[in-house]
Amino acid sequence: MYKVDVNSDLGESFGRYTLGMDADILPLVSSANVACGYHASDPLVMNKTIAMAKEAGVRVGAHPGFPDLMGFGRRNMDVSPAEAKAYTLYQLGALDAFCKAHGVKMQHVKPHGAMYNMAGKDYALSKAICEAIYEYDKDLIVMALSGGELVHAAEDMGLKVAREVFADRAYEEDGSLVNRRKEGAMITDENEAIARVVRMIKEQKVTAITGKDIPIKADSVCVHGDGVKALAFVKKIRETLTAEGIEIVPLEAIL
Repeated sequence: MYKVDVNSDLGESFGRYTLGMDADILPLVSSANVACGYHASDPLVMNKTIAMAKEAGVRVGAHPGFPDLMGFGRRNMDVSPAEAKAYTLYQLGALDAFCKAHGVKMQHVKPHGAMYNMAGKDYALSKAICEAIYEYDKDLIVMALSGGELVHAAEDMGLKVAREVFADRAYEEDGSLVNRRKEGAMITDENEAIARVVRMIKEQKVTAITGKDIPIKADSVCVHGDGVKALAFVKKIRETLTAEGIEIVPLEAIL
């Protein structure tokens, strides 16, 4: 029996600005990556998101990013390892306050946006992020790009690591995600995206943007829930995975 976690980035609203359809997506996933106030979210949103996740029975993870609200954490920042470590530690503590208030145990940590992509190629940055996680709670699972440097850093530090794949993103031959500005970066054909996910789970392979097959491991599949079309897509993915004999479970049941 194949098993996989389905995760989504949630709690990314801010003040009077609403982003995503969190209430609708939560029942469809097994793990939620909750923004911690640096790239998105605020204390009220964080509190509400943890409460909703608890009610839905969904495991919670921290989604720390660069301090860049205006750029939504998607702009690369030149930060030292010491800064990256402190930023991560700060955000873990912020989200965990709400987790503790609601009696929820944090399951994992998944860096956001530019921090995630940069860590995938930068061992020093990955090591700093992992040091913060290890010193905060060494039982936390690190969610990282399959094949990236964050996987290696987490393993070197003795942390549990979940390899993440993306349903709607194209891959370069080195296993990194194709830059969003590049043509073909997004997989827009629903059926193609779902077929790719099934193959990643069962065969541990994916076709890169060059047409070459590359190895990949899928412990968790990232889906997005910002839009009615996206919700229908997530429902379709769930149905297909079940039909293919793939059980959807939280990371704790896989690692």
